[in-house]
Amino acid sequence: MTAAVSQRQSALKPLRDALAGGYPVIAIETWEEDATLATLGSFFNSAFQGRGVFQTWDFQNGLSDATSGNLGRLGAIEALDKIQECDKPGFFVFKDLSGLLSDIEIGRRIRNIHFSFRGQNRFLLMTSSEFSIPVELRKDIVLINYQLPDSHEIAAIIEEHLQIASKRGIQVDLSPDQVSQAVISLKGFTGAEMKYALNKVCWGRKTLGSDIIPLLHDEKEQLARKDGVLEYVRGTESLADVGGLENLKEWLLKRQKLFSPEAALAGIRPPRGLLMMGISGCGKSLSVKAISALWGLPLFRLDMNKVYSGNYGTPEGTFFRAIKNIEAVAPAILWIDEIEGGISSNTAKDGGTGSHIFSAFLTWMQEKSADVFVAATANRIDLLPAEIIRKGRFDQVFFIDLPNDGEREQIFKVHLSRRGNRVEEFDLPLLSVATEFWNGAEIEHVVEAAMIEAFHRGTPLTQDDLYTIIRGTVPLSRTMSEQIKFIKGWASERAISASIADK
Repeated sequence: MTAAVSQRQSALKPLRDALAGGYPVIAIETWEEDATLATLGSFFNSAFQGRGVFQTWDFQNGLSDATSGNLGRLGAIEALDKIQECDKPGFFVFKDLSGLLSDIEIGRRIRNIHFSFRGQNRFLLMTSSEFSIPVELRKDIVLINYQLPDSHEIAAIIEEHLQIASKRGIQVDLSPDQVSQAVISLKGFTGAEMKYALNKVCWGRKTLGSDIIPLLHDEKEQLARKDGVLEYVRGTESLADVGGLENLKEWLLKRQKLFSPEAALAGIRPPRGLLMMGISGCGKSLSVKAISALWGLPLFRLDMNKVYSGNYGTPEGTFFRAIKNIEAVAPAILWIDEIEGGISSNTAKDGGTGSHIFSAFLTWMQEKSADVFVAATANRIDLLPAEIIRKGRFDQVFFIDLPNDGEREQIFKVHLSRRGNRVEEFDLPLLSVATEFWNGAEIEHVVEAAMIEAFHRGTPLTQDDLYTIIRGTVPLSRTMSEQIKFIKGWASERAISASIADK
C-alpha cells in the first residue's frame, strides 16, 4: 500500500464497506481521481491477489487493462458491452460516465451490468466530482463520497513537506500552534493542491516561519473564486480596531480556543454562530472581520444576491453548493451580511425559492456537524423571523447600538492613530461630546475628510479641522430617528447589548 493510500483512512471505510457488501455498481464522488485509483488498486491487489482484472475507461484513452495495456479506444457504450462480456472477477473503473447516466442506452447497460455482476465479484466503479443519478438507476447504484484529506492527513502532508525543506537546508521555525494554523489553512484542498500551495509559499525562502500562515490562508481565495457566490475575505482587522463593544469582545475572547484539538478532547463543541443586529455603520462588518483574525480561521462571505440571481444555476442548487463548499474547508467562518435580504420572514412566506432556502438554512444551522461558524449581520431586524433568533441556531444574538461616550472616544483614537496622528494632541472627550448619537462610520468619515483638508493645506491635522467637518455633517440618528427608535425598542427584549453602559 502506498503512502498516499495509507494516509486516507477516513475515506476508505465507506468504500471498503460498499465492496464488502457486494454492491456491483458503485459511484464514487471524489475530487482526487488519482488517490481514488490508488485506493482501488490497493483493494484490488489485496482482494484478488493478482487473479482478477483491473480495467479503466475514460473518453480519451478508451478501455485499458492494468496488465495487458490498452484494449481499444472504445466509446462508453462499447466499453460497457466489453466489460459485461468479461467473465473474470475484478474492478472496472469508469471515469467519465457521470454526465451520461441519463442517456437511455447507457442507463440500460448499467442496469444490465448490475444484474450480471451481482454475486460475481465483479464491480463497476464510476468516479466523478459529482453525480446526479436518474430516478430509474437509484436502486442499482450505491453512492459514496471519497472525502478530502482530514486534519490528520493534512498534518502528515505538511510534516513531510517540512522534512524535505529541512533536508534542503531551509530552516523550519514553526511552532506546533502555527503548524495547526497551517492545517486549518489547507483544509478543503486535495492532496495535490496542498503540495502546490506549500511549494508556492516556500519558494525561494531560507526560513519557514509564521509569515507563511497568512499566505496559506490566501490560497483559500482560489476556492472562493471558483465557487462564484462565496467571497474569501482577507482578515487584516483585529479586535483592537473595534472601538467599544466590550461585551461582544469578551464573548469572542472566551471562545478563541474552542476550535482547537484541546477543546475537542475536553468535550467542548465549537460555537455554531453569532447574529449581530443593529444600526447601520456601528461596526458589525468590522467585528466579523476581527473574529477571523482573532480565531485564526478563514472568512468567507456568502452573497445572497448572487444566490438569487440565477447566474450560477438554480438558487436552491447554488445555496446547497455554497454550503457544501464551506463545509469542505471547515473550520471556517461563513459571513452572511444583511441576512434579512436573503433569509427573512418575507422569503419564508413566498412559497417558492425563498421559502426553500429559508427552510434549508434553518435545518442546516440546527443540524450541521462541520465546524462552520456562521457570523450573520442584520440592519432590518424587524424582518428576522423568530425561528432564526431562537437558541439552537445562533449561540448568541447581540444588539449593536450607537456608540456611547467612551466608545466614541475609542473610535476616534483608532482612526486617528491608524492614520499616523499623535492621539495625545487631541481632546477625545470633547470630540466624543461633539459627536453624540453618531455612529462609527460617521466618525471615520470625519477623520478622513479632515485629513484631506489638512493635506490640502500642507499642515498637520488639528482639532479644529475635525470640528469643521463635524459641524457640516448631519448624522444618521437625526435623519432616521424614528427608525432607530423602533430598532432599539425591538431589540431591547430580543438581544444582548454588545456594549457596556457608560458609568
